[in-house]
Formats: sequence, C-alpha cells, structure tokens
Amino acid sequence: MNYSTLKKGLAVSFVAVMGVTTLASAQTDSTSTSSSAKVFGGRGQYRTWSIGVNAGVLSPFVAIGGSNDFKNADVNLGYGVSLKKQLGHAFGLEGNIFRGKVSGTNKDLPGGQASGVTGFETQIGYAADIRGVVNVATVDFLRRENSVNFFVTVGYGLVAYAPKVTSVGGAVTDWKDKAGDSRDKKYVKEAYIPVGAGVKFKVSDRVAFNLGYTMHFIDGDNFDGVYAKGTTKDKFSYGYAGLEFSLGSKAKPNLDWVNPLAIMYDELKDPSLRQEVEALKTRVSNVEKSVEDLKKDSDGDGVSDQFDKCPGTPAGTAVDGSGCPLPVAAAATVVNASNATGFETIQFEFNSSVLKTESYPTLDKLSSVLKESNGKALVKGYASSEGTAAYNLKLSKDRANSVKTYLVNSGVSASKVATKGLGEANPIASNDTEEGRIQNRRVETSRN
Repeated sequence: MNYSTLKKGLAVSFVAVMGVTTLASAQTDSTSTSSSAKVFGGRGQYRTWSIGVNAGVLSPFVAIGGSNDFKNADVNLGYGVSLKKQLGHAFGLEGNIFRGKVSGTNKDLPGGQASGVTGFETQIGYAADIRGVVNVATVDFLRRENSVNFFVTVGYGLVAYAPKVTSVGGAVTDWKDKAGDSRDKKYVKEAYIPVGAGVKFKVSDRVAFNLGYTMHFIDGDNFDGVYAKGTTKDKFSYGYAGLEFSLGSKAKPNLDWVNPLAIMYDELKDPSLRQEVEALKTRVSNVEKSVEDLKKDSDGDGVSDQFDKCPGTPAGTAVDGSGCPLPVAAAATVVNASNATGFETIQFEFNSSVLKTESYPTLDKLSSVLKESNGKALVKGYASSEGTAAYNLKLSKDRANSVKTYLVNSGVSASKVATKGLGEANPIASNDTEEGRIQNRRVETSRN
C-alpha cells in the first residue's frame, strides 16, 4: 500500500472538513435566503449553476465486486472539478473532469499470475464525463428546509490513460507515449460509464459539502496493462469528498435545496395572494354585470337594447330583428306569446336542435289548430348562455326551424308559420344554474 499517498489523501480530507466546520460556525442564521420564489415561477427565480472541487481515493476495485487481474489494491490520490446545471428540484446535469493514479499488485499471490505480471500503475491523464444527478431526498416532508440530500448519478465519459506494468522478473513496461496502433500516442483512450451515489450536506445557501462514491466501467480490458483476451472489462472506483459552490445572484435561493411543498404552502397563506383573489372576484362580477347589461331588453320585444333600433316598443307589438314594429297587415296575424294559451314551451337538449319525442303531443295540438283556422303562428327560438352569442343565435334559429319543419310535415302550410331566432335574449330563468339553463333551451309558439 502506498502510505505516502494515503497520508496526502487524509490531509486533503481533513482540510476540507475543517473548511466546512469554519463555514458552518461563521453562519449567523440557519435559515435560507428569503425570496419570493413561486412553485410555478420557472427556473429563472433560482440559482441553478454550481461549481465544485473534490479529492479522494482511487482504487482498481469496485463495491459490487467482479473479476480483477490483480489481487491487491493500492490507495492513490485523485482530484477533480465539476460544473453542474440544476434543471429541476430533483434533477441536474453535471460535467466532471478528474485526474489521478490507479495501481495494484499481486504480492499476496505467490508467483504472480499466469501473465507474468506482478503489479501495475496506470496514470490517468484525464477523465471527462457528463452525468445526470438525481436528488432522491430533495423534498423533505418532515422539515421545511432541506439540509441533507442523497443523490445518485449515471453518465458517459472518455478516459485517457497510460498503464505501466512490472513483470515477475522486475522488468517495467510503460505504455505512456506508446499508445495507439502506431505506438505514437501519449495515452490510450476509452469510453467509460460512471455510476455513483453520495450525500450532500448544506453548509450555507451558497456552499455544500459532498461525500460520494463512483464506479467507472471502462469499455476496454487494458486499463491495468493486462489484456486478458477481452473476456473482461476493466474498472476502477473513486471515493471522494468535496465542496460545491452555488453561482448567481445572492437574492435568489439555490434550486438544490428548494422544498416545493413548503413554497406552495407559503403561497396559499400569502395575504397578497388572497387580495389578488378578491380583486379577481370583483373583476369577474363586473364582467358578469356588463354581460347582463348587454342582454338587457327594456321594452321586452325580444331584441336586446344594444341591437334595438326602436326602443320603447309597446308590449305585445310584433317586431322585426331590429326591434322595430312589423307592418300592420303582418302584425294583425302574428301575436305575442303572452296571448297564446293552451300550448307549452318546447324544450331542447344542450347544444341540440333535435325535437324531443315528448314535444310531439304539443306540436300535434298546434298543428290541428293551424289547419282548422286561418291563424298563423310565430315560432321563437332561444338558447342558454353557454358559447358565443353568434353561435347561440344560430342555434336558436335552428330550433325554431325544427318546429316549423315538424308543423309543415304534419300538413300545415309553410306560409302559416314564421320563425325567429333570438339567441340568449329573454331568459325565463337564471343562466347561473343548470336548472335555469335547461329552461332557457326552448322554443315558444304564439298564434291568433
């Protein structure tokens, strides 16, 4: 075991821990920076970038076991930097670059291996990768503010390395500057997959202390200088400690430590939000009043005031679509619904102009009266207030025409039936309830 390297690693870890302790003791308030962050306010209201430094121990073995070309592992120093972009409360992307040395021996295996190699030492020129980082404890249901996050990582990268092996006879073969097919490259380069886990401690809203462990699975079998006929792939691990520094405006909180449930609770309890809700209610009431004013029909002629070109028409006067009285000859044969007796209102389903079978007896009675007399009928169609005014006007005309079609098909002369669509005008019940809207989906008939 390389004890001098171990001492260096322990010294670095001790310095890191001391730095964390100093930062923690310097804090005057354990709460995070106050902000007006909203649950649905987007990432722009948070600090999402961070940079980190780390150092630790490299080993040719991994925690999940597996085959190795060497029996004994040396402990060597590794170090690196990282840059992370937090994309959400629980997920981020992190770029990593690190260097170091990995070595091992067969000192506990008498005679070495069949390959005749007793030890190796591989210099990592660089290893660079990009990883997805999942915070598995971002939302702490027991605390309003998180202070500890557990995370897992997985990614893809490229490692450049140069192995050096020692044979049983003591001969040393160094592949540095002899890599590649032409033996003129400085390093061997292979892809690798990093898989890791760790825990993050919140020191302040700006600083976190990380402890992590990552296994690196290399797409090759010569990382340790021994090529075992390609039957296995080499691997190594990195256990580290590090500091992570959040970048960006001090006025914004770090997205790493945000608890969405706590923010949502604060929003619901925010007095200003309640004031906004009350103001919105007032605006809605004003809009509803304006709509009712638009529907207002002061003279009751079936034409709303905004379209009525002849306001103040006497009650019972037959009018045209502009609210003006019809010629006397025509008006003599058409009467208002208030003069009609013995006929019920024809009801319709929502958004439909199809006659219900229950309306047939009423229509048959009206048909008989019209066929036996010289009277004429005025059929007025109406609609409830769902949808646009233009659409409801068309729907009301279709309903009136459905009644006329039925009467004509029953033997009534088409000249005896006039139709008119009035849309949402003259509701006989409130459109604020479904019961009222059902009553307003109707056709009214009037006769001599």
